[in-house]
Amino acid sequence: QVHFVESGGGLVQPGGSLRLSCVFSGTHFNLYDMAWFRRAPGQQRESVATITRGATTNYVDSVKGRFTISRDNAKKMVYLQMNSLKPEDTAIYYCNHVQGFWSWGQGTQVTVSS
Repeated sequence: QVHFVESGGGLVQPGGSLRLSCVFSGTHFNLYDMAWFRRAPGQQRESVATITRGATTNYVDSVKGRFTISRDNAKKMVYLQMNSLKPEDTAIYYCNHVQGFWSWGQGTQVTVSS
C-alpha cells in the first residue's frame, strides 16, 4: 500500500517562500508520474504541479513562474518550492499520483497572510 506524508507548510507573509516535502512509502516510486494538489477552503482539490518519471514538469497557470516541483527517486521524495506566495495560495497541499488514485495523506497547511 502507498502512503504519503507531507510537511513544510506554515504561515508566511505575501511574497514569502516555503518548500514542501512529501515522502512516498511504497515501491517503484521512480516509475510513477507524481503531482502536488491543493484544496482551498470551500473549493475542490486541484492539481497545481506535476512531474513525470522522466522529470518533465507542468504547472497550472496560476502558479507558473512561482512554484517548482522536483523529485528525488533515491529518497522517494517529491518537493514543491513555492516563491512569491499570494493569499490565494492558502490551502492544504497534498501529493499523490497525477491521477490521485492512492489514499490521500493528511496534507500540509499553507497560509499566506499579513
